[in-house]
Amino acid sequence: MNPELPMKRLLPALSVVAMSALTTVGTAQNAGTNKISTSKDRKEVSVTIYNQGFGLVREVRDLDIAAGRVSLELRDVASQIQPETVSIKSLGGKLDVLEQNYRYDILSPQKLLEKYVGKKVKVYRYNDKTGKDDAVDAEVLSADMYNTVLKINGEITYNYPGRFAFPEVPANLINKPTLVWLVDSGAAKQKVEVTYLTRGFSWKADYVLVIDDADKLADLQGWVTLNNNTGASYENAKLKLVAGDVQKISGYDAAPSYYAPSAPMGGAYAKKPFSEEGFFEYHLYTLQKPTDVLQNEQKQVTLLEGQGIKVDKKLIFHGAAYYYRGNYGQVVSNQKVGVYLDIENKEANHLGIPLPKGIVRVYKADKSGAKQFVGEDRIDHTPRDEKVRIKMGEAFDVVGDRKQMSWKSLGSCNSESEWEISLRNHKDTPETVEMFEPVGGDWEIVSSSHPTVKKDAHTFTITVTVAKKGEAKIKYRVRTRWC
Repeated sequence: MNPELPMKRLLPALSVVAMSALTTVGTAQNAGTNKISTSKDRKEVSVTIYNQGFGLVREVRDLDIAAGRVSLELRDVASQIQPETVSIKSLGGKLDVLEQNYRYDILSPQKLLEKYVGKKVKVYRYNDKTGKDDAVDAEVLSADMYNTVLKINGEITYNYPGRFAFPEVPANLINKPTLVWLVDSGAAKQKVEVTYLTRGFSWKADYVLVIDDADKLADLQGWVTLNNNTGASYENAKLKLVAGDVQKISGYDAAPSYYAPSAPMGGAYAKKPFSEEGFFEYHLYTLQKPTDVLQNEQKQVTLLEGQGIKVDKKLIFHGAAYYYRGNYGQVVSNQKVGVYLDIENKEANHLGIPLPKGIVRVYKADKSGAKQFVGEDRIDHTPRDEKVRIKMGEAFDVVGDRKQMSWKSLGSCNSESEWEISLRNHKDTPETVEMFEPVGGDWEIVSSSHPTVKKDAHTFTITVTVAKKGEAKIKYRVRTRWC
């Protein structure tokens, strides 16, 4: 064997001789007895997931503990728990918490090596001649992941190839994160409620919008995709989702994170399994039936469905405020025209439900009937009776030119300019284009070939219908002062 084999290849070969030592986390100081509670003691669990990467867990457990002072270990909790948010209370009994600890020194090959620095281990090395493993005694001097230093037969060596074996698991190493309380129990049996916040939960909304041939009506389906990377599983849980921007202090990092990649997503539920309600200044969505929220699982559940929703397709030609502050001549040619879909989130429009933020993906059937992807956009949290605008992309067959026909200075930061905009439609149908013109500063339309609409203090619009395979020219003169 090559004695220079890196330690990186040896770590997976670490073995433990006596795993039976891993039966308790350790007894809290001055505790009379030590009791362990696992997920088998759960009688009820609810999970509320926020769309900001955390969740609230509430468990009810039946505990069989002795009366008096007890060291109580609560296992099967999230490895990304925020310990300072933990609360335990007795439901109908007396239970005083004297001390709380969160232990997360997790058993791993590297941790095991670190705990045995200065101690003796055995290293098994395969002997090609005998076909068996030869054992040598070694003292661990350093437990660097790639360059473990050993003392063997009075010599110091490193990168020694072989399989490490340990006599036992140190008492302060555990296989799962564990909450440990020192409690004073008033009864031998207790029903307790435990709540805590944990990172590692996430959920998002995704929407599928299918528009008809005329781009006038659409069907909308909303999905919730949730992930559990907390390090714990919650079977038969009451699931709730909170949509909204909840204030939470950032920068907290009291406990380590144990992230894992998501597993393939699970199946969808039946139509509209969520109920919705206003909750403080947010919205709460409750799944109507319990579900399993398993570790390393991605789950999809239908949020909403709507058919026959009216959509308003808009073609918008955008300008820019700086155009009016200098002498430019030809500003842009063959400028793309943006394509948008506007939807009224109203009950009369077969919607009227608060929409959590997410991505809307839009599809349309081609002549063969096959649905094709035509664009996507991200929407923010949208209350009922508000408008949703989805940017689809840029129009292929509708383009425009913008020219500055004249410009003159009227003094410092003051000018007057004339503009000509040419919109060309290469489609076989007429198209309506909205020109969106931000000016800025103090401004005044001196003249215009088409009606103008003042949208706000900085913007006016002009709406023009361009004939099929035709062209429309728009001219206007504007006077502006920007300082």
